[in-house]
Amino acid sequence: MTSFDKLESKLSWVYLINLIFYIIPLFTVSFAPWQYLSMVMALLLFLGCYFWAYRCNRHTIHWPIAGIVLVAALITPVNPGSIAMFAYAGFFIGFAYSLRRYLLLMSLLITLLILLKVFLTIHWNLFLVMGIPIVLAVSFLGRAEQAKLRHRLAEQQSEDEVKQLATMVERERIGRDLHDILGHTLSSIILKADLAEKLLARQQTEAAQQQLTELSEIARDALSQVRQSVSGYKHQGLTAEVAKLLSRLRDAGFAAELSGEIPELDNRRETAVVLALTELVTNVMRHSQGDHCQLRFTEQADTLHIYLSDNGQQADVKEGNGIRGLRERLAAINATLTLQHQQGLTATIKLPRQPIMLQEATE
Repeated sequence: MTSFDKLESKLSWVYLINLIFYIIPLFTVSFAPWQYLSMVMALLLFLGCYFWAYRCNRHTIHWPIAGIVLVAALITPVNPGSIAMFAYAGFFIGFAYSLRRYLLLMSLLITLLILLKVFLTIHWNLFLVMGIPIVLAVSFLGRAEQAKLRHRLAEQQSEDEVKQLATMVERERIGRDLHDILGHTLSSIILKADLAEKLLARQQTEAAQQQLTELSEIARDALSQVRQSVSGYKHQGLTAEVAKLLSRLRDAGFAAELSGEIPELDNRRETAVVLALTELVTNVMRHSQGDHCQLRFTEQADTLHIYLSDNGQQADVKEGNGIRGLRERLAAINATLTLQHQQGLTATIKLPRQPIMLQEATE
């Protein structure tokens, strides 16, 4: 049961001001002692049912409503100010029930008022003339309270959906980051380990030690990046990361070449480009059978072009989860990726030189 099943009780005492119709006769009309006693008892019983209604949810509130109606009907011949109690019953009916049941119950409540007037001696000529409009008006307030709580529940559900969506997006981001970071790093570790093994087999211990040292550094760097990916991937900047990628390509036996000027980007787009290049370089190291790789930066008509090409004779690349995730990451910064097979594979990233302001505002 949620808080939206109940009325808010913060102002429940304040709302009792409407009992003024019931209390005024106690001071303006002379009653017998037993009548005073019965009116006080009725008031106490009403208050019990009233606060009971605030503690009930909409599935059990019919019990205190029935109690209020019963108390009000019994005390009406003594104090016709009981119309205030009937009004509270109308309020709870308006709050608790669907429109069809609300109309039915309010019709029965109005019928009860008419029957009380017809068959009992009520010392107030305006019992129906004022009573029925008061009861109906207060019941409309109950309908308004129901609508307000429904609206609040819808807002809460919307907030929960947004939180769930944000959680899903964050999980996907971490998954892509881990794929991009670990995929490239593990390839480098395997390469270093294989190279060290071959050097040891040739008794080139000093060179093998150098490879093992670099392998250890790569592993530590990977551990740091995995930890950082939980709170957002951090890097040393596009220039430094490009240098690392070229170095690892050379370690893998490629003649790596850089051309063009490395651009300065905002942190969000720089991170996306770094991870994209890491994924693409990893694919080159895993799948290309060539020995030359070129990374080129150019700018055309306020659009930055980044080309990564190799001279391998690999078959057409099947776009798996890595490439699909890469396209999604680039789409988030309004960038695109195209793959072209011609004398090797060329991957082209295009992104606007200036970030889209709307996207910047959502960072």
